[in-house]
Amino acid sequence: MILPALFFYLFAGVCIASAFMVIAARNPVHSVLFLILAFVNASGLFVLLGAEFLAMILIVVYVGAVAVLFLFVVMMLDVDFASLRKGAQQYLPIGALIGAILLGELVLVFGGWAIRPEISQAITTPIPPLGGTTNTAALGQILYTRYVYFFQAAGLVLLVAMIGAIVLTLHHKPRARRQDAGEQVARTKSSAIEVVKVKSGQGLS
Repeated sequence: MILPALFFYLFAGVCIASAFMVIAARNPVHSVLFLILAFVNASGLFVLLGAEFLAMILIVVYVGAVAVLFLFVVMMLDVDFASLRKGAQQYLPIGALIGAILLGELVLVFGGWAIRPEISQAITTPIPPLGGTTNTAALGQILYTRYVYFFQAAGLVLLVAMIGAIVLTLHHKPRARRQDAGEQVARTKSSAIEVVKVKSGQGLS
């Protein structure tokens, strides 16, 4: 029990410290790197909890795709963050008000938080035993049977969001030449080929 506790405190401490450095670092590239470190330590916590599938998804999806994409965007855009911070002080009062409201809500939640002894019997979906099916298989069985409609709805929402992002960011250039497959298929021999008889030594006019 001592070794899992040591790993828990190690992962949790590094995760909290790296999450704080995400908002405290002055360089945005360093913020993204600290975010990746936070994701890695959070996946370590998931492994300790026995949720190896969530740990793998956190590494593959968030670290391998989202965080790396953030890093590439920050490095390629070359945004002048010094000029952006000049007008940030005018939003300080409303930001402090929203922060105080969120802090009050957290205090109310944790102040009235309690665990019932019979909460384990109130779980609607039973947790499979460790000697039976794996965590990934159990999650797949529940996701694609009981929550299949919610899963499909989430995929539909993400598809609509992706199409909307493409439509909003796609700009057609008026002078750009594009391929028209319908026009190419409808071409005939008479419209595609022009036979010109040129006399010797005259060339084309």
